[in-house]
Amino acid sequence: MTEPTDQALTGFHEGELAVQRAAGVVQAAAGLTRMLDPADLRGGVTRFLAERTFAAITARDADGTLWISPLTGSPGFLHVASPTTLDVRARPAVGDPLHDLPANRPAGLIVVEYATRRRLRINGTSTRADAYGLRIEVEQAYGNCPRYIPRRHLRPAPGTAAHGAEPVRRAHALAPDDADLVRRSDTFLIGTTHPTRGNDASHRGGPPGFVRVEDGRLWWPDYDGNNMFNTLGNLHVDPTAALLFCDFATGRTPHLSGRATVEQTGTGVPGDDDRTGRRVRFTPEHVVAGHLLPLRADAVTPAPDNPPLTDRPGQVRRFG
Repeated sequence: MTEPTDQALTGFHEGELAVQRAAGVVQAAAGLTRMLDPADLRGGVTRFLAERTFAAITARDADGTLWISPLTGSPGFLHVASPTTLDVRARPAVGDPLHDLPANRPAGLIVVEYATRRRLRINGTSTRADAYGLRIEVEQAYGNCPRYIPRRHLRPAPGTAAHGAEPVRRAHALAPDDADLVRRSDTFLIGTTHPTRGNDASHRGGPPGFVRVEDGRLWWPDYDGNNMFNTLGNLHVDPTAALLFCDFATGRTPHLSGRATVEQTGTGVPGDDDRTGRRVRFTPEHVVAGHLLPLRADAVTPAPDNPPLTDRPGQVRRFG
C-alpha cells in the first residue's frame, strides 16, 4: 500500500507529520484527519459542554509567557453561543498567571469530565476577555479517547481559590513541595503552541510517579495514544510548553512554564513504561504555585489502562 503523501494529510501540520513518520503511524493517522475539520459545536458537543464544571486554557499572558490554567464554574459556564463560538462564563482565579488574559490571542482548551473519563479539545482565538469571562471563536473541536484519565467526582469548594484568598509563590524553579506534588500526581495538563496553528491543551495521566523529577527538571514517558501527536508535533516545531498540576485534595496548583523536548530512548529502557521509546523532558523557567483550584475530589479510581512503572522514581531529590 502506498503511504499517504503530505498533500493527503493537510489537516496535520509539519511537526505532527514528522512525529507520525518517526513513530511509523502515518497511515493510521491519515484516517483521523476529519477530526481536524472546521468546528461544529452542535448536538452532543453542546450538551457535553453545558454539563461540565472543569476546563483548562492554554494562552500567553501580557508578557508573552505561555501558561495553562484551570477554568471552573457551575454547569452552564461553558455556553455554546453559535456553532463556532464558545462563551466561557469564568476567568482564571485571582493570582493565576492568566487572570488578566488579554483578548485576541490564540487559545487552546481541554474540557475534562473526570467522572466519566471524557474529554474534548477546542482550539481557536479568544476574541473577548473581560470581567464576565471569555469568548472563544472556535476553529477545531474534537474528542479524545478516555485512556489514562483517572476517575474522580469533582465538587465545588466555595470561598477558596476563586477569590484569591491566599498569596501565590512566583519563582523560576521548583520548590521541594512542588516536586513532591508532581511526583505523587496521576494526571496533569499540558499546553503547547505552533506559530500558525495557535495553542493547544491536552491531558496526560498515569500511575502516581509517572512524572519524574530530577535536578529540578521533569520527564515522563510518552504513552501509546491516538497517533495524531498534536502535543509532540507542536513541540517538534516550538519547544515552548506549560504544565498544570492539580492537587484535588487541597486545591493546590503548581503552574509551570518552560521548554520541552522529545527524546528517543529506545524501546524497553528503564522508564519507558508503555514501550514507545519516547519521553518528554521539561525544564521549568517560570513557576506560579498557590491554592487556585476551587474544586475538590475525595477519592480517585486509577485509569485501568495505565502501564506499570518500569523504574523507581523519586530517588533523586535535588533541586536546581
